[in-house]
Amino acid sequence: MQENYLAKWLSGELSEKELAEFKKSAEYASYQKLKEVSSTLKAPEFDVDQALTQLKEERIGNAPKVIALNPFKKFLRVAAAIAVLIAGSYFYISTLDESVTTQFAERSEVILPDNSEIILNAGSRVSFSEKNWDEKRNVTLKGEAFFKVAKGKKFTVSTTHGTVAVLGTQFNVENREGFFEVTCFEGLVSVAYNNIETKLPAGSSFMVINGKIVDTTAPNTSQPTWVNNESSFERIPLGYVFAELERQFNIEVNSQNVDRNLLFTGTFSNTDLNMALKSISTPSRINFKLEGDNVLFYAKKTP
Repeated sequence: MQENYLAKWLSGELSEKELAEFKKSAEYASYQKLKEVSSTLKAPEFDVDQALTQLKEERIGNAPKVIALNPFKKFLRVAAAIAVLIAGSYFYISTLDESVTTQFAERSEVILPDNSEIILNAGSRVSFSEKNWDEKRNVTLKGEAFFKVAKGKKFTVSTTHGTVAVLGTQFNVENREGFFEVTCFEGLVSVAYNNIETKLPAGSSFMVINGKIVDTTAPNTSQPTWVNNESSFERIPLGYVFAELERQFNIEVNSQNVDRNLLFTGTFSNTDLNMALKSISTPSRINFKLEGDNVLFYAKKTP
């Protein structure tokens, strides 16, 4: 790419052939993104004609009339445009949220700016603004995470199902498609769901399955079992158990003649696939077949 293509592109002076060549360059996508972001910003007022008049009075004085100012005027316009692009890129980058994502069969630990801790379960994502953290301690969650919140201002977890608010405590939030559960292990948690607020003291849970609030039993552990490589369920539809099995082992689960709405109570290991399959199939009275990364659960009467 020729060196003057950027300046000509910013001033709209590229020919069709030059523009086509410029778009093929590796830098074009980045310049276009910055241009789009900067277009939403309002640049400081800059009167080019007034600046040129002042410059002529102070620096040029009695210079010969043959000096052409028009090229310099174009240069100032390009320089101003580049300055806006630089300011826009800084604004764009500085406002980006920090985010951490885990893939299937993966977990991650996140330390927040106030030393609060997040343990992120498989197939999950959290994001937060490090720049504005002191003003607003808010985390957006998709998936499941266990939180150990340092005491301080209100701490909120935003999900597609509802919002969880605390001051300093330990709790678990699972936000999956059709499934929402909050369990408080220490302190007091406030859960806002459908504009109704529910207070959860330590040792209690709030659960919603397919838009319906369901009763739950008190947890008998000091933290979620998945932190210790076990996935536990209390009267949960088999379909959600299969989905968790997929996340923990990065496999594909299918079923044949199996009622996925059948309620399952039990625990499976997150580190031993064969043991996990037996832990699900035996109490559910179904069979399984494992081939590579694919598992088929089927009813015993199925040929």
